[in-house]
Amino acid sequence: MEFITHTKDNSPIAEIVAGSILISTTEEGTDLLGTIYYSGFDKVILPATCLTNDFFDLKTGVAGEILQKFSNYRVRLAIIGDFSSYTGKSIRDFIYESNSGKQVNFLTDLESALQSF
Repeated sequence: MEFITHTKDNSPIAEIVAGSILISTTEEGTDLLGTIYYSGFDKVILPATCLTNDFFDLKTGVAGEILQKFSNYRVRLAIIGDFSSYTGKSIRDFIYESNSGKQVNFLTDLESALQSF
């Protein structure tokens, strides 16, 4: 895993680059958040491919717990990827509601993620 730093309005944004799943559990999400936070970032772009499929199954609670921690630390998160394969009503509603706010957004690509900040 590595960070690519982008800057928008003099504010650093961390883009996470990894070739594998980084978050399979709440603890791994918390560890990643700590790394981001203590590296001086309060905005992060995370590819959806870094998240376990359990994240997108809302019954597991993984998404809720991880995103609550990001919210508590006031770290804004843009998750980028193709979410069209998630057709369940719950996850579609969750993505829609998240995109209505500014704390967590589910976006298709890097450019739209950078613009969201």
